[in-house]
Amino acid sequence: MLPIQDSHPTYSTLEEIRQRKEELIDQMQADNKQFSTLWGNIFVKREDSSKGDYIASLVANSVTVIDLILLYRKLRKNYGSLRALFGKGKKK
Repeated sequence: MLPIQDSHPTYSTLEEIRQRKEELIDQMQADNKQFSTLWGNIFVKREDSSKGDYIASLVANSVTVIDLILLYRKLRKNYGSLRALFGKGKKK
């Protein structure tokens, strides 16, 4: 990443400006390459997942869905509707 500089450097020739510009371009390209690598690592597909991992994931997701359904039923029973829960409706 580029370091944050407090003061602006002073240049006396156009050649110094060109050199600084090339340095900044090189730093930006290095940062872009690092960013692309990190971004690509986020979305790496796991090829080594076994059938057991698949079943475990399926069970975990199913339990989560069942838990959400039960929570919804409980809230609906106690408040009549979700609108009453978040609105100004009265509790039945």
